[in-house]
Amino acid sequence: MRLMIIGQLEGYISAAGKIALQRGAKVIHCEDIEEAIGALRNGKGADVVMCDIKQKIGKFIADLEAERIHVPVVACGIGTDARSAVKAIEEGAKEYIPLPPDADLIAAILEAVTQESNTMIANDPSMKTVMALAEKIAPSEATVLITGESGTGKEVMSSFIHRKSKRKDAPFIALNCAAIPENLLESELFGHEKGAFTGATHRRIGKFEEAHGGTLLLDEISEMHPSLQAKLLRALQEREVTRIGSNESIKVDVRIIATSNRNLEQSVQKKEFREDLYFRLNVVNLRLPALRERPADIAELAQFFADKYAEANGVAAKKISAPSIAKLKAYGWRGNIRELENTMHRAILISLENEIEPDAIHIESTAFSQGSSAGDSAANARDPSGVSSLEPIVHTVTNSAAVETLIGKTISEVEQNMILNTLDHCLGNRTHAAKILGISIRTLRNKLNQYKEEGQDISKFG
Repeated sequence: MRLMIIGQLEGYISAAGKIALQRGAKVIHCEDIEEAIGALRNGKGADVVMCDIKQKIGKFIADLEAERIHVPVVACGIGTDARSAVKAIEEGAKEYIPLPPDADLIAAILEAVTQESNTMIANDPSMKTVMALAEKIAPSEATVLITGESGTGKEVMSSFIHRKSKRKDAPFIALNCAAIPENLLESELFGHEKGAFTGATHRRIGKFEEAHGGTLLLDEISEMHPSLQAKLLRALQEREVTRIGSNESIKVDVRIIATSNRNLEQSVQKKEFREDLYFRLNVVNLRLPALRERPADIAELAQFFADKYAEANGVAAKKISAPSIAKLKAYGWRGNIRELENTMHRAILISLENEIEPDAIHIESTAFSQGSSAGDSAANARDPSGVSSLEPIVHTVTNSAAVETLIGKTISEVEQNMILNTLDHCLGNRTHAAKILGISIRTLRNKLNQYKEEGQDISKFG
């Protein structure tokens, strides 16, 4: 783990740093938030930041967002000033640590903040096969292409491979190619020099340089524009990058893991993805099964998420009742593990009984989601490569009342309602919503930008 500490705090923060070092963390210290932003911009990566509560935490977090730097911030201060702690949390800090530091408290909070969802639950035979292959290839230097439907845990698998590799003590850097606008993605990958383009007010280190010696995850690489694919291919072949606005090549040593929820072979045939890049990435292919294909894992995953969100929301942990487990196993889980996670988050918050009851499991009853029939439908829709087709599944509308609500509305209005309601159902998760809607995340992003320009409030969707 890489820890960045910001501030002085009368020497107490040094003690906190020593505790982190003893727990195996690599520590970097910055005097203030300006120095910290500069360090992060120039490749001094961090997995978590501990920031003196006297610093402008709100501005620091806003600067991180503006720079598209994703790192959790933990506030810390001398004593237990409740108002200052609440203010820091309101400004975006994940936690508050009172100082002088308690070794166990710091260790627990740092572990909780950086852990996310790296736990691998794989007891179903279909997942055991995948895990055995992942364990075998992890120590190698081979490029890995992980495929599977959205929400199957491709990023978690990527992290698992890194932790099992020879590079485990070096950085693991993830970049979601679908979440970055096309005109900024090149800068995110390769970096830029000051003045290279409008808005480039400082030099910025790219993800390749930041991941030097470690692993670079290119998440949803199928969403990358073909013109940038050529530059990526060159970087992989030459093992060097050139920052935008510079003529100097920089050697990089990274292991690449790429993920896609699309059938890349079909994308190659449609000229949407470069064939030479596909073969460069597809040295080892791991295909993650859909959740409906690993029924033996559903109950354990559901309990894991129920426990996780009970702790996160400060509510009592509960077991899942047998009828609820039966309901979960009968569902088709088109959104896979991500949909199950959202479902259990809601369930633990609204459950009224000693065990999570079926009424707390809010899932849609559609033709797609009916147990084995859903699995059969999915299997029929899946192409030979094992990646589910994104062609939308059409159902006959039999609810006349639902049809009547659409009368008088334009196609654009119906489309907008469908997109925003689906996003709301997915708790703002764009990748999950795009999968359900049968569109690319790029199309979804463009639609949201259009709605924003038309005056719609879409702030809650990020």
